[in-house]
Amino acid sequence: MTESDFLAGMAASSRARAIAAKEITPESVLLEQIARLPPPAPLTLSAGGFDLIAEMKLRSPALGALQTKADAGADARIDAYADGGAAAISVLTEPTRFDGELAHLQHATTRLEARGSRRIPAMRKDFLVDPYQILEARAAGAGGVLLIVRMLSRTQLEALLDVALAQGLFVLLEAFDERDIDEAIALLEPRRAKACMPSGAQRLLLGVNCRDLVTLKVIPDLFATLAPHLPTWIARVAESGVLSAADAAATAAVGYDLALVGGALMTHPTPQRLVEQMLQAGRTTRGQRPRTGLTGSA
Repeated sequence: MTESDFLAGMAASSRARAIAAKEITPESVLLEQIARLPPPAPLTLSAGGFDLIAEMKLRSPALGALQTKADAGADARIDAYADGGAAAISVLTEPTRFDGELAHLQHATTRLEARGSRRIPAMRKDFLVDPYQILEARAAGAGGVLLIVRMLSRTQLEALLDVALAQGLFVLLEAFDERDIDEAIALLEPRRAKACMPSGAQRLLLGVNCRDLVTLKVIPDLFATLAPHLPTWIARVAESGVLSAADAAATAAVGYDLALVGGALMTHPTPQRLVEQMLQAGRTTRGQRPRTGLTGSA
């Protein structure tokens, strides 16, 4: 299997899901549901210079099943992530390789709203191909979505990106190499004014995923290699391969503002503690290397 085969397969599966979903819930119905919702929770970064998007997923193609004996359930995990200080929670909704469901996103947003304290957004993580799926995420209460740059054409990316921004969602564009980054920058530059709200909430993020899509192995050096190519005016996210506090510190040291962490947290016996350790390590490092370029950060 090649990298393009994997992404093409995931895109085809996602497209089929979107078509089936439209048959059950037309777009007009989603828009009616959205009209009754409050504004989505914003993604606000800390003054400490480093933040975490903590991920919930039941399975990973690289690691297999991620439920652990110590897992007390979704609510306990959401609380652990939030209490640990995560800036957002990523929720996998892809069913064929990650055992995800849209219902998992809905559950997470409901739980976060019920906490009634610090507002934390949930992000839909999936292989999104249709603007309808952005509306699905918004209707489920999400505050953000992830878009994979190399999986979509420029026209498709623009359509999904603009619908997400119109719905008040933040968008994480995911890149795997320098060419992806260049494509992402071409998309983001015309929308640069929307990168950060007056309140300091982030609307646009650019992430580097260091996982090889063929071997499924991580390439840790990729973070440092690609960091100089990331614009400093946008929030930069390190994805995959951040397993420990030392890893968080290393990504912060080369300029990343956030890390998206999934497998390490899903398999850790005390995920709140790991969130806290990663944040402390990243922020201590960033205390020596201040965050630059992100206007309006809290």
